[in-house]
Amino acid sequence: MSITKLLILVICGFVVWKLFAGDKRYKETKEKESKENLVASGEMVKDPVCGAYVSKNSDIRVRQGDVVLNFCSYECREKYLKQLEEQTGAKPQA
Repeated sequence: MSITKLLILVICGFVVWKLFAGDKRYKETKEKESKENLVASGEMVKDPVCGAYVSKNSDIRVRQGDVVLNFCSYECREKYLKQLEEQTGAKPQA
């Protein structure tokens, strides 16, 4: 293989790599913007235990009077209930 062919192959490989790397960054940026828009619109809320953003319509929730808290997992919900029970001695509706 001549030096010219090797150089062209390396350049083509670099260009393809840059295209894929750029596409990955573009997708990550779009996902981040989409998530920020959902949070700003109120469709997603923050899990009070771990801080993850979850859908406002999540099935994993706890109601405290008029306030409904949504959780990303049953583990986070149980941690919250345990902390609340230790603080107040009362268990809210799950």
